[in-house]
Amino acid sequence: MHSAIPQRDGLSRRAVLAAGLTVGAAAALGVADPVAAADPVATAGAAPAADWFANPARPVRPRFRWWWPDGLVDPDEIAREIDQIADAGFGGVEIAAVHHSIKDKSVLDTAHHGWGSRPWRDGVEAALRRAARRGLTVDITLGPSWPVAVPGLTPDDEAAAQELAHGRAALTGGAIFQGPVPPPVHAPAAGVTRQRLLAVQAARVDTANSTRKETGLDPASVQDLTASVTDGQLTWTAPEGGDWVLISYWVRGSGQQPESGPHSAPAAYAVDHFSTAGTGAVTSYWEDHLLTPSLKRLLKAAGGSFFEDSVELETDGLNWTPRLPEAFEKHTGRPLLPCLPALVLDNSNQVFAFEAQLTRQIRHDFWETVSGLFNRNHLTALGDWAHSLDMTLRSQPYGLQTDAIASAAILDIAEGESLGFKNLDDYRCLAGGRDMAGRTVLSCEAGAYNGSAYSTTWDRFLRTMGGAYAAGVNQTVLHGFSYATAPGVNWPGFAAFSPYNGTAGYGESWGPRQPTWRHAEDISGYLGRVHQVLQSGTARADVAVFRQTGYTATGIGASWFTATGVPLGWTHQFLSGPLLDLPSATVSRGRLAPEGPAYKALFIEGDFFYGSTPTLSVDDARKVLALAEAGLPVVLFGAFDQALTPGVPDDGETGRLRDLLARLLALPHVVRVTDKAAVGAALAGLGVSADVRHAGASTLLNAHRVTADADFYYFCNGKHAETVKPPVAAIDHDVTLRRTHGGKTVPYLLDPWTGEVVRLGQYTEDGDDITLRVTLQPGETLIVALGRPGLFGDRNGNTAHAEATDADAVLFTERGLTLRAVSAGTWTTRLSQGRTVITRTPAVPAPITPDRWELDVDDWYPGPDATRTEHVRRSLTLDTLKPWSQIPELADSAGVGRYRTTVTLPADWTPSHGAELELGQVSDTFRVRVNGRWLPAIDRLHPVVDLGPWLRRGANTLEIEVATPLINRLRVVQPTVFGGVPRQDHGLVGPVRVVPYVQAPVR
Repeated sequence: MHSAIPQRDGLSRRAVLAAGLTVGAAAALGVADPVAAADPVATAGAAPAADWFANPARPVRPRFRWWWPDGLVDPDEIAREIDQIADAGFGGVEIAAVHHSIKDKSVLDTAHHGWGSRPWRDGVEAALRRAARRGLTVDITLGPSWPVAVPGLTPDDEAAAQELAHGRAALTGGAIFQGPVPPPVHAPAAGVTRQRLLAVQAARVDTANSTRKETGLDPASVQDLTASVTDGQLTWTAPEGGDWVLISYWVRGSGQQPESGPHSAPAAYAVDHFSTAGTGAVTSYWEDHLLTPSLKRLLKAAGGSFFEDSVELETDGLNWTPRLPEAFEKHTGRPLLPCLPALVLDNSNQVFAFEAQLTRQIRHDFWETVSGLFNRNHLTALGDWAHSLDMTLRSQPYGLQTDAIASAAILDIAEGESLGFKNLDDYRCLAGGRDMAGRTVLSCEAGAYNGSAYSTTWDRFLRTMGGAYAAGVNQTVLHGFSYATAPGVNWPGFAAFSPYNGTAGYGESWGPRQPTWRHAEDISGYLGRVHQVLQSGTARADVAVFRQTGYTATGIGASWFTATGVPLGWTHQFLSGPLLDLPSATVSRGRLAPEGPAYKALFIEGDFFYGSTPTLSVDDARKVLALAEAGLPVVLFGAFDQALTPGVPDDGETGRLRDLLARLLALPHVVRVTDKAAVGAALAGLGVSADVRHAGASTLLNAHRVTADADFYYFCNGKHAETVKPPVAAIDHDVTLRRTHGGKTVPYLLDPWTGEVVRLGQYTEDGDDITLRVTLQPGETLIVALGRPGLFGDRNGNTAHAEATDADAVLFTERGLTLRAVSAGTWTTRLSQGRTVITRTPAVPAPITPDRWELDVDDWYPGPDATRTEHVRRSLTLDTLKPWSQIPELADSAGVGRYRTTVTLPADWTPSHGAELELGQVSDTFRVRVNGRWLPAIDRLHPVVDLGPWLRRGANTLEIEVATPLINRLRVVQPTVFGGVPRQDHGLVGPVRVVPYVQAPVR
């Protein structure tokens, strides 16, 4: 038995990586070449190439949503902006026509420069031509702004978006109604000239079924009076007894146009998203008006995806499509018209209701039918068309009450968003569809914050995205990059969303207009390396959570897992019924989708969207039973012995469902619990455990990817939602990881900021488990790979590692296993071979806090026009570090500051000595130079860097270059727009410390 050795605090990931033998270390000393040719995905076969991680290829690098003022663009400027984005290390763009900030749309000359016009096409071709030269890919939105719309379509056309509007008239029993059919409660939208009466019904009011907002009706009383209508007139006598209501249903165009239009001449109107006619209108417009031979050639050279934003179909009534009644009857075996009272909407509010259970089941059947139409006639059809052009389809498949989980399985690339998603479970819904379908990418529209134009900091962005990556996101589309200019805009240029209603808007306009752009390559490199790992191999998740209703963007999570399981290390994804029909839905060795996410168990609970009622369709119950009989552990939470069907049941259907569930519950590896607190114990009883485990709850989030060579674990010290209180605190605890590869496996730390990879020097092993210490600041990330010795080119082979030490750390360096200490002492280290080693270290200088700084500031001001900036130089001497807002000469400044100081090290400083530089508080982006040498990028959320290789005895010059957002300058030069934003604290605030250490080999 090994003797116990007192443990010192865990060494930071930064210190371990900086001291270690690295892959691509030479490249990390400068700026990595962003045009990497490495295979973006590590798959079966050879180990990753040397620059696979250090220099991620263009396809996995982050992208920009590129906002244009429709076609009012210059091809030369377009080419320049592609170069700017490429030079900063990004991988692509998405061309989107968005100009909410411009109120007077006449200045955009839509008649000649609208979306789809010749100048717009010239701009698109210029973008594709330069992108092909620079190795970028170009995505294009399917229409101007959102939702998808077609110029020249009228709201009366069959292909246009439609709504079902309702009218109503109240009658008492025995009263006679005589006159025109009740008109819709809302007038049609502008441009709508026709409406068609679909039906007229009468129903008796049943107050027992009424709710606070809904008028209760007796379903047995519903009468169809349509045949009694003559020339728009109706005569009808209400039966005696009770109150009655006449309901008319009118089909008409919704008249919806794309956001913040007009964008084209003629104007564009939203298409029907549920019919082949609507999709055909989109593809036909492209084929007939946009896809010239030259554009087709360029799309093959540099095209990426066609993109569709979230499905925000706005109507005063119910979204409709002409063949909906036919589709409903085909799907359910019942006619739709008798169900309409429970479905009609008034400004998104339900109007009528039957008995609660029946109402729930009708609404489920309806939206399930609509979901099928959307996925089949819209997404599948658009995807097939995109593929015919060698393009893919990327889409945000939410905004309606449709099965977004199933949609994610259909799409080439599903996308979520940091602004509209409530928490991480919204991403996990899309990730389930992606992974069950065997797709790779889950994208995110990232970094839109209300009221934060020109004040968004990169640390805020990174904190937002850190948790999203743990939930399955592995592509980032930044929101966004604005075209340089437009008529009438002010410095620093055109911004799609600012001003917004006269004040600072949302979304950022990144680019050279921002001082922080000089450090953008650090950000793009970091994001690209995170993407590289998270797009490699296949995703793994511990548990699949079944959803009867596959909505997302709701913030609704999973019982026990969201609140309790995730803080203990568990991972989960959501599945809906259609995913159980996929070829991957098989079981092997107790795993669902064994070649994909390899879920260890299936968890089923009541339908959160319908009062948590325990429901399951007969078809889904049959599939779950087959999976369980094949060996998949299943946990059910709730009264599933008395389950109901989600939709209206056929005769005997409820009985068949309960018979199937009785067979399911009789299986030895199926457990039903009635208390969500018992879910964890139920899983343990089934022998199911998480791949990541730690003692007690933690804010540590994780994602697991498996390749032929390694297990990759991504960690983030984050939280479930940005609005969750209290803020995340630093963590420092042991974490146990499961390795899936046989043979000798060792852990590596991969630094996404520098591209360095180093073998970890201290950990313990127990069978398939490896336990290591994780120390992370709020928002900070960590990537661990478990693979064979030498996988990333390290030369330590089968060298013994440390299991425990009372020194500050043990790590692998070029000298082999090395001990690090910040003070003199005698240290004891236990090695994996069982041997205990005593190491002595000499004296170490005390930490140094510089007390004098020279600050040179490049202060940014508006130039002679909206796109040019004037620079004013300022020089100051500081005895105390403060934010610029507290320095009178810089209170309203924005730009780039260069701080310089001197640190003197003693004469007995040796090559075995080193030091860490702790920057403390610094905002926004920064770089460090030591003795004239720029260091690799530094973690924005944990600004500590190892200076060891670059220090010398005597005087050392330290320089910290800090770039700020523009907001403090804009507050004073455009006070009507930005004056309401508080002055922000930027600059180097510290405390700054140089903390020396000494290293010695462990022999």
